[in-house]
Amino acid sequence: MDAREQDNREMAKEDLKREDDGQRISFLEEAKQNYPEKFVHEDEIFSNIHAGDRIFIGTACGEPQYLVQAMIKFVESNPKAFFDAEILHVWTLGVVPYTDRKFRKNFRHNTFFIAENAREAVNKGLADYTPIFASDIPDLFKRRLVPVDVALVQVSPPDNHGFMSMGISIDITKTAVENASLVIVQVNSEMPRIHGDTFIHIKDVDYVVPHEEPLLEHEAPEAPPEAVDRIGEYVARIIDDGDTIQVGYGVMPNAILSNLRNKKDLGIHSELLGDGIVDLMKRGVVNNSRKTVDRDKTVASFCIGTRDTYHYLDDNPAIEFRAIDYTNDPINIAMNKNMVAINTALEIDLTGQATAESLGRYFFSGIGGQADFMRGAVLAKRGRSILALPSTTQDGAVSRIVPFLKEGAGVTLTRGDIHYVVTEYGIAYLHGKNVRERAMALISIAHPSFQPWLIEEAKEAALIYKDQAYMPGEKGKYPADLETRRTTKAGLEFFMRPVKISDEPILKDFFYNLSEETRYNRFLSRREDMPREMLQDLFLVVDYTREMVILATIEHEGAEVVIGVGQYVVLEGSLTAQVALVIRDDYQGRGLGSELLSYLANIAQKQGLTGFTAEILPDNKHILHLLEKTGHIVEKKFSSGVYMIELAFQEK
Repeated sequence: MDAREQDNREMAKEDLKREDDGQRISFLEEAKQNYPEKFVHEDEIFSNIHAGDRIFIGTACGEPQYLVQAMIKFVESNPKAFFDAEILHVWTLGVVPYTDRKFRKNFRHNTFFIAENAREAVNKGLADYTPIFASDIPDLFKRRLVPVDVALVQVSPPDNHGFMSMGISIDITKTAVENASLVIVQVNSEMPRIHGDTFIHIKDVDYVVPHEEPLLEHEAPEAPPEAVDRIGEYVARIIDDGDTIQVGYGVMPNAILSNLRNKKDLGIHSELLGDGIVDLMKRGVVNNSRKTVDRDKTVASFCIGTRDTYHYLDDNPAIEFRAIDYTNDPINIAMNKNMVAINTALEIDLTGQATAESLGRYFFSGIGGQADFMRGAVLAKRGRSILALPSTTQDGAVSRIVPFLKEGAGVTLTRGDIHYVVTEYGIAYLHGKNVRERAMALISIAHPSFQPWLIEEAKEAALIYKDQAYMPGEKGKYPADLETRRTTKAGLEFFMRPVKISDEPILKDFFYNLSEETRYNRFLSRREDMPREMLQDLFLVVDYTREMVILATIEHEGAEVVIGVGQYVVLEGSLTAQVALVIRDDYQGRGLGSELLSYLANIAQKQGLTGFTAEILPDNKHILHLLEKTGHIVEKKFSSGVYMIELAFQEK
């Protein structure tokens, strides 16, 4: 489609929307005639709110801004009208004038999730925070554990049947409206008419205030920081074609979603829908064709996005918004096979506990829906839970991976809720791992400048071995750019990456899966054991400026399995390195050795090396043949029962 055709289509859409808005407004005029008692002066409307009432306000970008401001104006004119009223909110992105100190006798703000503009008030004790799973909030209203006396919400104009849509804010809004004693709606043609549990009939509201204004918008930066985009690339590796995903909003989720553009047949079952999901729908990446539940439908509960996204949602049958006790019910989430929940956190400790709520005693956000989704994904068949977070704070001064959560921090996700943790330094898989393995895996993806501190703290806390070795500083910085996927001529697909300090368990398994003959050929001795001290010395503690260890791995039933190891060490005072390879017996003869040797040579040449040397036993015919096949042997001599071989690299 060329640019002109695209422009014409967009213009046609705008014309249709104007026509539709005009028709909806005409239905509103008809409603005024049929229900005149609902269209009265605002002073009369707000005079029905009493001291001590609990007032619910619609969520996030669906917040009825005009109604909030009108209510505040009424209070300013009638200062004794709303004594001790309580404002209930799940998430506010708009103005929060009711938190101003001058209204402290009129309002007390009680939020179920702390947004940025309410954070200061909560931490100064001027507002309240109710920690609760998002999926449980509607039940508070239904059982009147938290009664709703008044609901202020924003809706679309009524259709010819009198139904108005609550549009981009269904979440807990629907239940609040259904259980409120007094319902006041702001009718705004900017509010999209969205399919699902979004509708309320005009006869079921008490008062209607028509007012046109742009909906609140939230637009993430177009270019995420490099570290965040790298996290998105890692997360994309975990997501398969046909998966159903949940993701939040903001810079991190958008970076993740932008890295999914080459996936196919993704489904959406999410609390929140944003611009990134709509972009994938427009590209055909998200089509919901392989979902287990609500097939062919993108399901969410509310939207935080931009005007273009709101237009896309309007009357789109491919999208349904459902109440949050449906979308966030872990049982409903778990019914989706291949469910992947992707969330972020403020901190995670070395045992796998994470907080998204508070930094120590400082309240920051809330439980929200991530605990619902992470638990639901863990329960789903072939489900996965992913926690994605930068390794440090934005200024790089503080590690987000810590020995233990700070005193006072809320544990949003327990040690059993998280399968994967992803930073810009890689992926740590925690599921089924013991505490020592978890700690080492998380240290391996921490920022390199904090790794020595984390190791020493972990030793002190007896989370890891007291003699755990590591390579500090730049020498030990994991070279993520060397990760690559390859396929041999025999059709073997595998992954190559540098070794990590957390790889001890899979290398131990690799060693004990080698035959006695293969172990003898690699280590030049009849070695029957591989103590961890030797594993550290031989493979795990690597100075990447003068040596390299590359693992060839495959995935088996969700676990990474080593099938080959190649390594070299630069010889002192020379431009050559000693190289060694070992391939698991059941993968020998399938081209893996050739790929490993070739890749090691490529890395070595980029480091300025000119060749390899190797010591090979005569019975190790497989490796001998492999080296001879390169055609680059410049010397081969037999001494003390071992072939001494020198290879020279071809000049590039």
